Amino acid sequence: MRSVGAVWELAAQAELERAGLRLVARNWHCHYGELDLVMREGEVLVFVEVRYRDSAASADGTASIGPAKQRKLVRTADMFLAAHPDFANHTCRFDTVAFSGSGDNAVCTWQRAAFEAY
Repeated sequence: MRSVGAVWELAAQAELERAGLRLVARNWHCHYGELDLVMREGEVLVFVEVRYRDSAASADGTASIGPAKQRKLVRTADMFLAAHPDFANHTCRFDTVAFSGSGDNAVCTWQRAAFEAY
């Protein structure tokens, strides 16, 4: 559900901004897919995939980002860089922010450099 995803993407953005990252883009689309958040940490461009699981007992949302999803995110990030040449020389990384649980009791797990671009 899009509206539920938007809530958790905003929560992830707030968490990352508290840590000093700055928003570049949210929900950036191309024909390969979507980037939930694109942030900057200094001169590093950070592509962030946000996941949510309503039960703390379910598998961590990060675990659901398998090799096929990673390849899709890398291709989408390549398209973002092509569309925004000012960022072409920036170091890039792929982070995940996963929430598990419900409401105010949700636990946030931020994994920096969750996977490498192939």
